[in-house]
Amino acid sequence: MKPNGLEIFNAYLERQDDKLKPGLVALRELILSIVPDAEESFSYQVHCFKHIYMLVGIGVTKESCSLYTMSPPLIKKMKEELKGYKASGATIHFKPDDHLPVNLIAKIVLNRIQENEALALGRGKKK
Repeated sequence: MKPNGLEIFNAYLERQDDKLKPGLVALRELILSIVPDAEESFSYQVHCFKHIYMLVGIGVTKESCSLYTMSPPLIKKMKEELKGYKASGATIHFKPDDHLPVNLIAKIVLNRIQENEALALGRGKKK
């Protein structure tokens, strides 16, 4: 039987440093509140959320939590809003005690939904 999203996440969470766990849990809950039907998986050491295509991912480094936007153009577009956060490529890193603002995460996820839906429309793929 295929594990569900929570089982996949909990297995990932068990392997993480205790100081990083609350940030990961909060990110997962927020993402699922925005996209409740997102399919969850684990890929390339990252807990991923899929809406048509890969939407965003969450993970950790030794000292920080990471939000993988999977869209370098989105990071460039939001450059001003991301000042003060460490962003590289399509990833935003932040300290566990300095969470990303909820409205910023929501904006990223909603933009990614739009990007995926536009891509699917262009490819003739149904949601």
